[in-house]
Formats: sequence, C-alpha cells, structure tokens
Amino acid sequence: MHGGDPGRMKNRRFAARLGFAFAGLRLVFVREKSFRTQCAAAAAAALVTLLLRPGPLWSALVGLSIALVLALELVNSALEYLLDHLHPDLAREIGAAKDAAAAAVLLAGLAAAAVGALMLVAALGRG
Repeated sequence: MHGGDPGRMKNRRFAARLGFAFAGLRLVFVREKSFRTQCAAAAAAALVTLLLRPGPLWSALVGLSIALVLALELVNSALEYLLDHLHPDLAREIGAAKDAAAAAVLLAGLAAAAVGALMLVAALGRG
C-alpha cells in the first residue's frame, strides 16, 4: 500500500507499481474469504483444463474467465474498502453500490461456470 502525493505516486517505476499490485493481491487474499474461495475455484478450473487439454481456444476462454472473476473480486473489494473508509455508517446508496459490485462478480462467476460446463461437454463429446 502507498500514500502520499498522488503526482509522485503516478509516475513510479514499473517495478514499484508491480509491487503495489502484488501488495493488493496479498491484502485482498488475506482479508477476503470470497477471494480465497474464488482463487481455489480458479486453481481447480485451471487444473481441469490442463488435464483435459481442450485446445487453445477453450484454454484461452477458461483463462480469461478466471482473470475476469478474480479481477472483479479485486475491484469489488477495493470499492468496499473505499466506501467503508469514506462512509463507515450504514447508508442505503453505499449498500446499493456494494450490492451492484457484488452482482458484477456473481455475473462473471456464472459466465465462467458456463464456459467451464461447455468446455467439459465439448471435451467429453470428442472422447
């Protein structure tokens, strides 16, 4: 994590910005059970894909699905952290923003599950 002058932070070297990104991954992984669950599901999906060897297109679809779900989990967490910091009390519109972000993760997760199911059907149908 970092703070300070935003102008100085924006133009940091790539290695420093990469460090911030990995710090964010670690932070969310430690704090958020849902992110850890999604990481376990991602690892399982990757393993099944490696075992089935469905071809490059299916592999790319699974990889993009995994990345999308995890990225949205990270954005959802970032939004929750920011909103909780700016407005720690309960507020209807804050709750609505959090619910909308959670719905984005749910939608991506359902799409990822559909990709996985279709990949399984295609892989089992050719064997």
